[in-house]
Amino acid sequence: MDEKVCEVWFYHLERSTLDAVVPELLERTLAKGWRALVRASSQEMIEHLDRWLWTYRDDSFLAHGVEGEPAAARQPILFTLEAENTNEALALVLIEGAKAPDLSGFERCMVIFDGRDDGAVVEARKAWAEFKQAGHDAAYWRQGENRGWVKQGD
Repeated sequence: MDEKVCEVWFYHLERSTLDAVVPELLERTLAKGWRALVRASSQEMIEHLDRWLWTYRDDSFLAHGVEGEPAAARQPILFTLEAENTNEALALVLIEGAKAPDLSGFERCMVIFDGRDDGAVVEARKAWAEFKQAGHDAAYWRQGENRGWVKQGD
Protein backbone atom coordinates (compact mmCIF):
# COMPACT_ATOMS: atom_id res chain seq x y z
CA MET A 1 0.00 0.00 0.00
CA ASP A 2 1.40 3.38 -0.99
CA GLU A 3 1.95 5.92 1.75
CA LYS A 4 0.21 9.23 1.12
CA VAL A 5 2.61 11.95 0.01
CA CYS A 6 2.53 15.16 2.02
CA GLU A 7 1.26 18.26 0.20
CA VAL A 8 3.63 21.23 0.38
CA TRP A 9 2.10 24.69 0.19
CA PHE A 10 4.30 27.75 -0.19
CA TYR A 11 2.97 31.05 1.16
CA HIS A 12 4.65 34.10 -0.36
CA LEU A 13 4.28 37.08 2.00
CA GLU A 14 4.06 40.34 0.10
CA ARG A 15 1.72 42.59 2.10
CA SER A 16 1.24 40.93 5.46
CA THR A 17 3.69 40.13 8.18
CA LEU A 18 4.45 36.74 9.64
CA ASP A 19 2.63 37.86 12.79
CA ALA A 20 -0.56 38.38 10.77
CA VAL A 21 -0.34 35.20 8.71
CA VAL A 22 0.75 32.55 11.21
CA PRO A 23 -2.35 32.81 13.47
CA GLU A 24 -4.66 32.75 10.43
CA LEU A 25 -3.05 29.58 9.01
CA LEU A 26 -2.98 27.92 12.43
CA GLU A 27 -6.68 28.68 12.99
CA ARG A 28 -7.48 27.04 9.64
CA THR A 29 -5.33 24.05 10.54
CA LEU A 30 -7.09 23.54 13.87
CA ALA A 31 -10.48 23.95 12.15
CA LYS A 32 -9.60 20.89 10.03
CA GLY A 33 -9.09 18.94 13.25
CA TRP A 34 -5.31 18.81 12.73
CA ARG A 35 -2.51 19.57 15.15
CA ALA A 36 0.35 21.80 13.97
CA LEU A 37 4.08 21.65 14.48
CA VAL A 38 5.69 25.04 13.83
CA ARG A 39 9.41 24.81 13.16
CA ALA A 40 11.52 27.95 13.33
CA SER A 41 15.25 28.58 12.95
CA SER A 42 15.75 30.64 16.10
CA GLN A 43 14.75 30.48 19.74
CA GLU A 44 13.99 34.22 19.55
CA MET A 45 11.27 33.61 16.95
CA ILE A 46 9.75 30.81 19.02
CA GLU A 47 9.66 33.04 22.09
CA HIS A 48 8.12 35.87 20.06
CA LEU A 49 5.36 33.67 18.58
CA ASP A 50 4.77 32.01 21.95
CA ARG A 51 3.93 35.43 23.42
CA TRP A 52 2.09 36.61 20.29
CA LEU A 53 -0.44 33.75 20.10
CA TRP A 54 -1.69 34.56 23.61
CA THR A 55 -2.37 38.22 22.73
CA TYR A 56 -2.77 38.62 18.95
CA ARG A 57 -6.53 39.13 19.23
CA ASP A 58 -8.56 40.70 22.02
CA ASP A 59 -11.34 38.11 21.85
CA SER A 60 -9.34 34.88 21.69
CA PHE A 61 -6.00 33.10 21.76
CA LEU A 62 -4.52 29.98 20.22
CA ALA A 63 -3.61 27.31 22.74
CA HIS A 64 -0.07 26.14 22.13
CA GLY A 65 3.17 25.08 23.72
CA VAL A 66 6.91 25.06 23.21
CA GLU A 67 9.07 21.97 22.78
CA GLY A 68 10.58 20.92 26.08
CA GLU A 69 7.72 22.19 28.24
CA PRO A 70 5.58 19.78 30.26
CA ALA A 71 2.76 18.25 28.19
CA ALA A 72 4.34 19.34 24.88
CA ALA A 73 3.05 16.15 23.26
CA ARG A 74 -0.56 17.14 24.04
CA GLN A 75 -0.40 20.62 22.50
CA PRO A 76 -2.58 21.37 19.45
CA ILE A 77 0.17 23.75 18.26
CA LEU A 78 3.77 23.14 19.18
CA PHE A 79 6.72 25.45 18.47
CA THR A 80 10.09 23.81 18.00
CA LEU A 81 13.61 24.02 16.62
CA GLU A 82 13.71 20.22 16.39
CA ALA A 83 12.69 17.82 13.64
CA GLU A 84 10.73 15.39 15.83
CA ASN A 85 6.93 15.48 15.53
CA THR A 86 6.37 15.42 19.30
CA ASN A 87 2.67 16.36 19.20
CA GLU A 88 1.85 14.01 16.29
CA ALA A 89 0.84 16.95 14.11
CA LEU A 90 -0.62 16.51 10.65
CA ALA A 91 0.50 20.00 9.60
CA LEU A 92 4.07 21.22 9.59
CA VAL A 93 4.67 24.96 9.36
CA LEU A 94 8.17 26.10 8.40
CA ILE A 95 9.14 29.70 9.11
CA GLU A 96 12.27 31.83 8.83
CA GLY A 97 13.91 29.35 6.50
CA ALA A 98 13.62 26.31 8.78
CA LYS A 99 14.34 23.10 6.89
CA ALA A 100 11.84 20.30 6.58
CA PRO A 101 12.49 17.04 8.38
CA ASP A 102 11.17 13.79 6.95
CA LEU A 103 7.57 14.60 5.95
CA SER A 104 6.24 11.10 6.67
CA GLY A 105 3.14 11.34 8.81
CA PHE A 106 2.31 14.91 7.81
CA GLU A 107 -0.68 15.70 5.59
CA ARG A 108 0.54 19.19 4.73
CA CYS A 109 3.70 21.22 5.04
CA MET A 110 3.38 25.01 4.83
CA VAL A 111 6.47 27.00 3.93
CA ILE A 112 5.99 30.68 4.76
CA PHE A 113 8.54 33.05 3.30
CA ASP A 114 8.95 36.81 3.03
CA GLY A 115 8.82 37.94 -0.60
CA ARG A 116 10.53 41.20 0.37
CA ASP A 117 13.67 39.26 1.36
CA ASP A 118 15.63 38.21 -1.74
CA GLY A 119 17.49 35.52 0.19
CA ALA A 120 14.24 34.01 1.44
CA VAL A 121 12.86 33.92 -2.12
CA VAL A 122 15.99 32.13 -3.38
CA GLU A 123 15.75 29.57 -0.56
CA ALA A 124 12.02 29.03 -1.21
CA ARG A 125 12.74 28.33 -4.88
CA LYS A 126 15.38 25.77 -3.89
CA ALA A 127 12.97 24.15 -1.44
CA TRP A 128 10.25 24.03 -4.14
CA ALA A 129 12.60 22.15 -6.48
CA GLU A 130 13.65 19.73 -3.71
CA PHE A 131 10.08 18.95 -2.70
CA LYS A 132 8.98 18.43 -6.30
CA GLN A 133 11.97 16.18 -6.97
CA ALA A 134 11.04 14.14 -3.88
CA GLY A 135 7.56 13.58 -5.36
CA HIS A 136 5.53 15.94 -3.19
CA ASP A 137 2.55 17.80 -4.60
CA ALA A 138 3.42 21.48 -4.25
CA ALA A 139 1.22 24.58 -4.47
CA TYR A 140 2.22 28.23 -4.50
CA TRP A 141 -0.02 30.77 -2.78
CA ARG A 142 0.43 34.50 -3.21
CA GLN A 143 -1.33 37.26 -1.31
CA GLY A 144 -4.28 38.64 -3.28
CA GLU A 145 -4.90 42.29 -4.10
CA ASN A 146 -7.44 42.55 -1.32
CA ARG A 147 -7.23 40.05 1.50
CA GLY A 148 -6.62 36.35 1.30
CA TRP A 149 -4.54 33.98 -0.76
CA VAL A 150 -4.61 33.21 -4.46
CA LYS A 151 -3.26 29.93 -5.75
CA GLN A 152 -0.86 30.46 -8.64
CA GLY A 153 -0.60 28.04 -11.56
CA ASP A 154 -0.79 24.27 -11.17
